[in-house]
Amino acid sequence: MEYRWNFLLKFQHVFFLFIFILITYFTENYFLDASNLIWSIILNVLFNIGIYYLVYNYLVPYFYLSNKYPEFILYALICFLVSSLFRILWEPAVFKMDFSKEGYHVSFLYNVYISQGIVILVASFLGITKDKFLIEQDVIELGEEKEQLYLDLLKSKLSPHFLLNTLNNMYANSFTSSEKTSDSILQLSKLLQYIIYDSGKEKINVNQEFSSLKALAALYQLKYNNQLDIVFDIQDQDEFDIVEIPPSLFLTLFENALKHSAIGEEDHSFIKLFCRLEHSELVFKIVNSVGRHRVNSIETGYQGLGNEAIMHILEKFYSGRFEFYSGPEENEHYKIDLKINMNG
Repeated sequence: MEYRWNFLLKFQHVFFLFIFILITYFTENYFLDASNLIWSIILNVLFNIGIYYLVYNYLVPYFYLSNKYPEFILYALICFLVSSLFRILWEPAVFKMDFSKEGYHVSFLYNVYISQGIVILVASFLGITKDKFLIEQDVIELGEEKEQLYLDLLKSKLSPHFLLNTLNNMYANSFTSSEKTSDSILQLSKLLQYIIYDSGKEKINVNQEFSSLKALAALYQLKYNNQLDIVFDIQDQDEFDIVEIPPSLFLTLFENALKHSAIGEEDHSFIKLFCRLEHSELVFKIVNSVGRHRVNSIETGYQGLGNEAIMHILEKFYSGRFEFYSGPEENEHYKIDLKINMNG
């Protein structure tokens, strides 16, 4: 998995290495001439890269991140003492440092302790924060993946029951010469094309979305011999070739209306759908009847996956730029009113 923090993590190492070289230069130039100073810097950098690597890649992951804090402190302290002692023994012996001036030997000890302490503290801090960064990034990416999987599920939730019944109806009609068979195949083809190709896109134009709604409505009409009261009032159709929305936004609302209106099952059931573009605001409305088995729950509205799905999609793509109402109307009707500001 690629992390967006990778560059920052690598930059921190390089930046600290640069700072450590400066610290070594300004603290040891009192004891060494120019040539010895360069060699001292090189040897100290190589030596402390090893210490840094040990703390960053071993002590932090295996002890601190495993909640073995006493062991981590103990081993970090051992690293500090051993590395400091090593430098105190080998640097004066190798470079024959001049401690003739008063206090220079004390200054040298302070420099060693401070620089080794800085190396271990910085390696520990960066190792711990690296883990926090990566965990945070994992959480973000897993959240995005979960959200995308959730949206994909919503986009593909067209009832397989309905598709199976449609195929059964087509099979039954195929034994007689009927225009219903060819119409069913045509509408089902449009719907499947939408499911397979369009629903996988981030956005499609409004006319493409309405094509799927009309195909779904046509299949219902064929099932009930064109007796259903389904009305589409769609204006500004030329503009709808340009205006884009997330796929399944309107289809989910229309599916809910089909499900809860009892259309085809009860008399006087209906669905009226209206859509237009008003001053860059996309207005989408559905008014439908409510089946008798749904009247008792009309006070709470359709609190199923449908509205939750719509709110999830709207917040993702149009946060702060939409109004959404879903609730009962008079005469035991139900209304869905969606307005989206397309300038954003």
